[in-house]
Amino acid sequence: GIRGKDVIQFSRELLMRFGGFRGLFAIGVGELQGVKGLGDAKICTLIAMREISRRQLREELMGKTYVRDPKTVLDYLYASMRDQKKEIFKALFLNKANRIVKERTLFEGTVDETAVHPREVVKAAMDAHASSLILVHNHPSGRIQPSPEDVEITRKLEEACWLVSVKILDHIIIGDNRYFSFNEQQLLQ
Repeated sequence: GIRGKDVIQFSRELLMRFGGFRGLFAIGVGELQGVKGLGDAKICTLIAMREISRRQLREELMGKTYVRDPKTVLDYLYASMRDQKKEIFKALFLNKANRIVKERTLFEGTVDETAVHPREVVKAAMDAHASSLILVHNHPSGRIQPSPEDVEITRKLEEACWLVSVKILDHIIIGDNRYFSFNEQQLLQ
């Protein structure tokens, strides 16, 4: 705690100030350093808690069968992508049994766009010995509707991956506690 407040009261105030754990885990070190009563040790503890939580969710994801357990995948993706301040484009690499064998951030962009290069996606799929992919990116605005560019790059990625016998199972856009699935909306070939 700090002078005049025990640890419970101080913790409650922090959670209220930042909108709960989600908000507290989304802010950067600079903002944490501006909070009276948070020294370097406490800030390091919060950063470590955030990383441990993300890693635990990621471990739960690895080896899961996507077709049988899409909720686990979405839970992990929400936690790792929803509060990002810039667009992040990830791929989940799956084997023939549709088990997730690898997850990788392929591209990072600005607050409203990211450049995605089909050859890099194909190369990453080949390096991972993937039979199929799930493409994922976030919209920091919270809006989940795909832009015309999202639809176009998905089409290009499908064509490029088809040439090397890799199937795209889905392209998911993460927004503010919501998602858009190209597969669910039947927008994949």
